[in-house]
Parts: sequence; C-alpha cells; structure tokens
Amino acid sequence: MEPVFNRVAMIGLGLIASSMFWGIRRAGLANEVTGYARSDETRDTARRIGLCDRVCDTMQEAVTNADLVVLAVPVGVMEQVMQDIAPYLAEGAIVTDVGSVKRHVISAVQPHLPSHAHFVPAHPLAGTEHSGPESGFAELFDHRWCLLVPLEDTPAKQVARVRALWEGLGSYVDEMDADHHDLVLAVTSHAPHLIAYTMVGVADDLRRVTDSEVIKYSAAGFRDFTRIAASDPTMWRDVFLTNKDATLEILGRFTEELFALQRAIRTGDGDMLHAYFTRTRAIRRGIIEAGQDTDAPNFGRERS
Repeated sequence: MEPVFNRVAMIGLGLIASSMFWGIRRAGLANEVTGYARSDETRDTARRIGLCDRVCDTMQEAVTNADLVVLAVPVGVMEQVMQDIAPYLAEGAIVTDVGSVKRHVISAVQPHLPSHAHFVPAHPLAGTEHSGPESGFAELFDHRWCLLVPLEDTPAKQVARVRALWEGLGSYVDEMDADHHDLVLAVTSHAPHLIAYTMVGVADDLRRVTDSEVIKYSAAGFRDFTRIAASDPTMWRDVFLTNKDATLEILGRFTEELFALQRAIRTGDGDMLHAYFTRTRAIRRGIIEAGQDTDAPNFGRERS
C-alpha cells in the first residue's frame, strides 16, 4: 500500500497510539512516525520496545514537519496540548484525535487551530482494559468501527486522507455529527462503563460478601464488569465530565428501566421479565451478526 502520510506524529503513547503505530507499520501507511509522551518513563519504554521511528522529548519536536498529528491524550488536556503545538504545525497539516467525546474536543481544539492546518476529529471504537505503550497491537482496529466527525469547513480531500488511514488500519469508517456521536456513545460505551464501575463498587461496599468471595466466585457477568471497570481512570473521569448531558440523559432512561424491572420482580411479573429479556437478547444477536463480537464459548475470551 502507498503511504497515506509522510510523517505522522503521535502525541500520547498509550494503547491507541501504540496500536496505531504497529498498524501503520504493518500496512506501510506512513514513511515515518514520531512520538511524544509527557512521562520520561513512558518515553523510555517506547524507545525500548521500538515504538515509533523516533521518540521525541518535546511535543514541538514531534509535530515539526508532520503532515498528520494524532492527539492521543485524555480529553481533559486536549486544549492545552493544542495550544502548545499550534505554532509548530506545518503548512497543510492535519490534526486528528482519538477521544471518545467529540463536541467538547471540537470546542477545545478548533479555536487554537492555525488557519493553515485542518482538524478532522475521529474516534476509533476499539480498546481493551489495558493501557500504556506496551499494551498496543496492530490488530486492535481490525473489523472495528472508526467514526469521523468532520467540521463543515474542512476540505473533503483532508477528510478522505484520514479515512484512508483508518481503513488502512483495518477499520470500517463512518461519519457522524458531533452531538449525535456523543449521544450514541453515551448509550454504547459511557453509561455501560459507569454502570460497571458502580457494580464493582457495590460489591466492594457490601461487606457481607468478603473480598475473597467476590474474587473466588466471580461468575461471567461480574468478571466482565471488572474487566470494563479496570479501564484507565483518567480517561473515564474526563469522558464523564465532558459528555455530561448525554450521559445524564441515558442514565435517566436507565434508571426508569431499572425501576420497571424492580417493580416486575417485586410483583412477580414473569411475563414482563421474559418479554424484556427476549427483546434485549435480540440486540446481542445483532451485535454478533454485525461481526462486532463472537458467539464462541466464553465469548471467545481467554479463560483466566
């Protein structure tokens, strides 16, 4: 495959950025990838494992002469990072991001974007509970969706280049309005993560169930809750603070549904419970049929 970009700069070297690098290398999508992380330890780790062609000690050095800059940092620091790199962006450079909130990121980044650069917000719907430079792998984005949220004044050619990058990384790509994106993700990701954190917290608070019992007798449902709740706390703190309205709307709907289920259990309404579970089971089948998970035993996950 012909390179889509000459030089790609990764700002932040966690799971997503490291997976992007290995995927770029696998498919030959760029001639060079530079990288920067705030932590000395992270930069040292990146150099040790060969993550990026060149790991830089400053953001400014990393973005110099890059035709694509990827902001792979927590949503809460996007604005400061954009302010810091703006004077060093090359003519015609494209800035993109991988944040799971889009309206806030656009509001944070766009005001500081130089007139000679372009911003194409993006969100790869892929990840694991692991973080850090050593957690990345080239196959992370294979057969997963990446959502682009182009700004109205961004030339179609620049959007097409970012699309080509993600398609080269193995993703399906779609475009979406920022507010709709944030509502969809509140349903499919943000609220489920908050519920998972809550359920694990409930188990921790319920002292009638000892810690050893929670760990020893974890059934599949609770085990998957703990997997989700192990995700990066800084990232998820920022997600909930910056996608507040959509998350609260979905949590309100969730509370209404939960009250209805509580009432059905209390009154012994088996018909309601059966109908409800039948409807939600069909959604699970739809996810499998769409190729976004597997019906293999244990959900195809390694047993632990």
